[in-house]
Amino acid sequence: MIKDDKVKDTKNRIESKTSRTAEFTCMARSMSFFEKSPEYKSNDYIAPLLLPKFFIPVVKIKIIRRLFLKRFFAKGMYEYVIARTKFIDSVFLKAISNEFDQILIFGAGFDSRGIRFAGLNTKTRIFELDAPVTQKAKIDQFKKRKIEINPNIVFIPINFNKESVKEKLLEAGFKKNKKSLFILEGLTMYLDFEAVDNTFDVINKFAGEDSEVVFDYIYSSVLREENLYYGEAEVFNGVKKEKEPWCFGIEKGEIKSFLKDKKLNLVRNLNSNDLEKEFFTDKQGNRVTRINGTHCIVYARKGEINN
Repeated sequence: MIKDDKVKDTKNRIESKTSRTAEFTCMARSMSFFEKSPEYKSNDYIAPLLLPKFFIPVVKIKIIRRLFLKRFFAKGMYEYVIARTKFIDSVFLKAISNEFDQILIFGAGFDSRGIRFAGLNTKTRIFELDAPVTQKAKIDQFKKRKIEINPNIVFIPINFNKESVKEKLLEAGFKKNKKSLFILEGLTMYLDFEAVDNTFDVINKFAGEDSEVVFDYIYSSVLREENLYYGEAEVFNGVKKEKEPWCFGIEKGEIKSFLKDKKLNLVRNLNSNDLEKEFFTDKQGNRVTRINGTHCIVYARKGEINN
């Protein structure tokens, strides 16, 4: 465990600059919004509004969009972000429809679910935890584009290297032992082992019965550069180049053991094949593309699972 639940020095860049990975996720969601194919199309209408206006042709015009993806995205990563966004959207919507007390988004980046689904949310408070620079950049862009920020969204800026996550949550009004959803989207792979352990310790201490967690992870073999999966070498080298390298993975087949240690029960574990089947299969039953094979998405619950 990390003393006083502060994250080790794994995030130096995001303390002084906006997160590069958050920017790339926002770009992918923006491009997806302008897609025509139902498999690629998303409903994140907020994402394009968070980009600089000069960048809009890149995401809006198909031929430019394709050239940009080929130049800057590893094979299957655009498709992975689309599938991940849609899956976590569904978990988020289920939580607010079931009137969860609160949702906490770790490392929220340029996420906009609290705004996109505000009309369906009658009770649930949304908490966004992120580094101050990235969070301020998003809020400033909301104000600049006159995007209304719902009063049920609570922004929590945190210096991950110096401040206690538990203390910041309590100060912001996040309650213990309430039915909560915890979202860790594109996060675990950038933390070291102790930081991951600490993050799930925070979740365990705050989560009430039947609380849920959704997160994605990479296989440990990716960190060993075994190059077993579609698009692996390309994406691994890409994140190193951006100076936000991956640090943590889970061995293939060990997710249940990982969750048991965190006092969580597995609901779903989706690998790239599962995501292709669920999100990139057309009406004729044909898979229309491949998804980068390095990641899985986990949906878990605190308490018993009813099969």
